[in-house]
Amino acid sequence: MLHGMSQRQLAEQLGISQKWVWEMEQGKPGLLTERLFEMLRATGVRLYAEVDEPEEDAHPSEPSSDE
Repeated sequence: MLHGMSQRQLAEQLGISQKWVWEMEQGKPGLLTERLFEMLRATGVRLYAEVDEPEEDAHPSEPSSDE
């Protein structure tokens, strides 16, 4: 779980299936990702990813009293 989000929650947020999220996590190739990486290789473009550490109060378990 990244940022405290389950596969199901991420899939719902993105409007995709949980299976698709699982397959991406497992590194299963798909036509879209294969073509993306082919394009990157052909153009010499490098793709970098940076994962931010989740903030401790980003997903509070209880609503704040200010609301």
